[in-house]
Amino acid sequence: MSQDRPIRVVLVVDDLGYGGAERQVVELANNMDHDRFDVHVCALSDHLPLRDQLQIGRHNVHVIRRRTRFDITLVPRLARLLRKVKADIVHGYLFRADNVGRLAGRLAGTELIIGTERSAKYRSTRRNWLAYRLTRGCVDLVIANSKTGADFNRATYGHSSLEYRVVYNGVNTERFRLRNRSKVRSQLGLSDTLRIVGVVASFKPVKNHAMVLRAFKTVRESSPDSHLLLVGDQLYGNIGGTSEYQAEIRGLIDELGLAESCTFLGNRDDVELIYPACDLTVLASFYEGTPNVLLESMACGIPVVATDVSDNSYIVRENDTGFLVAVGDVTQMAHRMELLLGNNTLRQEMGRKARNRVLDEFSSQRLAEKTQAIYMQFLDKKRSCTDDVPLAVEGGNRSLHRS
Repeated sequence: MSQDRPIRVVLVVDDLGYGGAERQVVELANNMDHDRFDVHVCALSDHLPLRDQLQIGRHNVHVIRRRTRFDITLVPRLARLLRKVKADIVHGYLFRADNVGRLAGRLAGTELIIGTERSAKYRSTRRNWLAYRLTRGCVDLVIANSKTGADFNRATYGHSSLEYRVVYNGVNTERFRLRNRSKVRSQLGLSDTLRIVGVVASFKPVKNHAMVLRAFKTVRESSPDSHLLLVGDQLYGNIGGTSEYQAEIRGLIDELGLAESCTFLGNRDDVELIYPACDLTVLASFYEGTPNVLLESMACGIPVVATDVSDNSYIVRENDTGFLVAVGDVTQMAHRMELLLGNNTLRQEMGRKARNRVLDEFSSQRLAEKTQAIYMQFLDKKRSCTDDVPLAVEGGNRSLHRS
């Protein structure tokens, strides 16, 4: 294969909706070195609200639409695309895209096949577990967005012999930046006198909105001028029954008497304006990978209160860039929220340190640099094999030769 052309990478994702993994695909594709890498994005759905944010040219964005729930033609159709663009690397995101990418890459003879882990400690269905186990011999490595996720994936799916790499999510620090609070509140029609707590999270059970609401009820009793902004919506196609979950949360708001103190904004294309309008943001997830919302909030100079799950303690430096609380500790969450709302100096200092933390470690440029380095490391390893010496992958039956 010619070495004087860019490395051709195909990032495969279920869709280009508003989820965290989808946003990371966009950030990675936009920030890779386009002189060295020819980046393509392939969605397995025509749900593409983030498509216009891609900066790779429309001819490099592909849709291979899933026709039925169990569409076995996805694999050969993706394999044809991989052969057509002469892909050197296929990198799948999320369950379906990951498995389809593994099998299509194997069928197409793609040189480097990469899986991902975007979360940790979730309960996998028997079907998903079996699918990952059956395709584990197809991948060369798994890139996780947290150390906890890498450990979880290894223990759950039996990849003990595969090499793992961890690359934390990245955020666009030009889009998510410091802004004048009064100005953005005016744009959003929000009073400058309110003390606003933001919750940016899709309506799915793992996000644990109920914990935030119960903590906010306590805050509201001592601070009547506090208000909760809820950004996000149910998942596309009602995956996982998220519409029922959203209805349950709305019912809890009514039960707690918080209806007049809560505003639902749904999915927003201008979320970079929502964070600066807040005094703080809260994330109460049961588990996570790298939460984009923490990085986005911190990049905007807004401190966070989050549950101490996964690698959140690495992202959020306790009592420095925000606060961490145990899952279910409603009292402590309320206390931390009250502390930040009532202390402007502390809030501003934490916000300043939070942005610096993101600039140092979690920018989109850092995401791209680290991922590119991994791509090249493993491609070089594959290409160092002679035609007569296969690259063995322990624990799988895949023997790969340099083409």
